[in-house]
Amino acid sequence: MTTKTLAPSAPSATALSFDERLALAALAVDARINTQPLDLADVIRNPVNTPQPAPCPYTTPVAATLHKARLRLETGGWCTGALRDEQGANCLIGAIRAEAPTGGAADDACRILLETIRRDFSGAESIPSWNDARNGPRQPLLYLDRAAALAHARTL
Repeated sequence: MTTKTLAPSAPSATALSFDERLALAALAVDARINTQPLDLADVIRNPVNTPQPAPCPYTTPVAATLHKARLRLETGGWCTGALRDEQGANCLIGAIRAEAPTGGAADDACRILLETIRRDFSGAESIPSWNDARNGPRQPLLYLDRAAALAHARTL
């Protein structure tokens, strides 16, 4: 394929043929196409504005543990029948143990949570039995919120 060059100062006396115009258009398109391979190291892999979770509203350690356990269930998933399932979801006690700074803090958080549950469910024998009787995460999340508020009110 040959192309004719035209002098910019001298207008052409003859019109270009269809084939000539097509060849010039192909050259123009080729000039605009970047044939460099994409360097994946330059690609941004994470969103620029990753939303950050809100800071914990509680200053007391037990209330903060219960709040963090709630966030863990909300983001990582809730399960029954095990502390943690294959997908990484936690039950109530599993979430509390994962977020508590010490075993004593986990025990204190579980005591407050069981007290909160028993206020509305007098027949609740334990946190695991109550957790396993739920059919979704709505009530476990709600009772973690209530327990955190109670722990905060008691400055625990």
